[in-house]
Amino acid sequence: MAITSANQLELLQTAEAVAREKMIDPELVIEAMEESLARAAKSRYGSEMDIRVSIDRKTGRATFTRVRTVVADEELENYQAELTVEQAKQYMADPQIGDTLTDEVPPVEMGRIAAQSAKQVILQKVREAERDRQFEEFKDRAGTIINGVVKREEYGNVIVDIGRGEGILRRNEKIGRESYRNGDRIRCFIKDVRREARGPQIFLSRTSPEFMAELFKMEVPEIYDNIIEIKAVARDPGSRAKIAVISYDSSIDPVGACVGMRGSRVQAVVNELQGEKIDIIPWNEDVPTFLVNALQPAEVTKVVLDEEAERIEVVVPDEQLSLAIGRRGQNVRLASQLTGLDIDIMTEEDESQRRQKEFEERTQLFMATLDLDEFFAQLLVSEGFSNLEEVAYVELDELLVIDGVDEATANELQARARDHIEAINRKALEKAVEMGVEQSLIDFEGLTPQMIEALADDGVKTLEDFATCADWELAGGWTTVDGERVKDDGVLEKFDVSLAEAQDMVMTARIQLGWVDPAELEAEAEEAEEDAETEEAGA
Repeated sequence: MAITSANQLELLQTAEAVAREKMIDPELVIEAMEESLARAAKSRYGSEMDIRVSIDRKTGRATFTRVRTVVADEELENYQAELTVEQAKQYMADPQIGDTLTDEVPPVEMGRIAAQSAKQVILQKVREAERDRQFEEFKDRAGTIINGVVKREEYGNVIVDIGRGEGILRRNEKIGRESYRNGDRIRCFIKDVRREARGPQIFLSRTSPEFMAELFKMEVPEIYDNIIEIKAVARDPGSRAKIAVISYDSSIDPVGACVGMRGSRVQAVVNELQGEKIDIIPWNEDVPTFLVNALQPAEVTKVVLDEEAERIEVVVPDEQLSLAIGRRGQNVRLASQLTGLDIDIMTEEDESQRRQKEFEERTQLFMATLDLDEFFAQLLVSEGFSNLEEVAYVELDELLVIDGVDEATANELQARARDHIEAINRKALEKAVEMGVEQSLIDFEGLTPQMIEALADDGVKTLEDFATCADWELAGGWTTVDGERVKDDGVLEKFDVSLAEAQDMVMTARIQLGWVDPAELEAEAEEAEEDAETEEAGA
């Protein structure tokens, strides 16, 4: 097949037709044709030649040119595509290294194999352009809802026709009891769009919390207009969900707006989610108040928040326990997801027993260590003292407010407490030294003798050992395993060492050992602060 005047315009017409069919830029198709013709020419003139083809965008005429580049004498390797400065002087006045010499060569006759190869090149380029177009189109739609038609089901995954592409609704992203047949219309959330070798992969979901949030945005104009904001969503797909909302207009009730007249708005979302029950909860900045709302319909008597451990204790009346926990723990699990906290639920009776037990344990501690009678020890516990350190190092005035305690008695109490603490510390230090703890760790500021003993029990005996510890290994923490939060015990957790304190101590040890440059830390901190300010300004 020769590129003659008879079929020059046909090239442009073919490019236009392919571009229209595949919905891509005609220029990309013409470039693919140019590359395919260049390959065919190389197979005719020699693969070492640099043959280029240019198709005129108006007439369709294909121009074949041979390009040679001027290189230094010692760099000349390819005699077909390169030439030296001396050789180039035959063709140009003042050749410089890097200049190119272009000669037009005759068009090639395409054999069957060359034509087939050209066709493959064009098809490949068109496919790549189509994939790029699909990716560019759908990448910006991630995080939105899309309507599609079920094409087929493969191993439990549903392939959905979404217009100019296909999406995949995986088995674990379907609401439990849903089943689809070919041709069914389906509404999904575009969870992720990835560029992969076989083309863009569009992952859909009907179980993600964001799907519910987007459905409410479609049904509730106030959410779309940013008068009401969805602050958090927790779902047990197909069964129950909780959604926390806040209104920025005091005249609009966020819960009422989401429910709608006679429940019309929320019912539309419920119907789309196959009857999933939805609790709409007013969001509150005060975490305990928000949690009380989140545990509805159960009534809460008392809330105790431990922000450092990200845990919260909730006390409910005995008859409300099963309601607060919910069937198979559903209610408390959703409330935990909504607040981002671990929730411990106990009845009033359980809390009373626990407090009584703590009271007795502290009373026994003071009786044994301070040589007090039961009544006096109970007085200390009643005033809020829970350990020897509080008695030993508290301001004297705080002991004098206790009935029957004068200055002499207060001084005696503190002296006994300090003596006992010093004895414990001395014993702990002696044991740590026996276990091989080095002086560098003993002298490290911030570690008490009892902490050093606990570290030695865990195999940490030098400052170098301590500097290699992770903050969570010292202070403890939480790890999410298979969606469940698992407790990691810390070596120094029983001494109430926080994660931030552990982090500071480990970093100080690394600086002392010369592992970390303080100047670099300051620079990183300043950079992080600038980034945070930039993000805040952008928001």
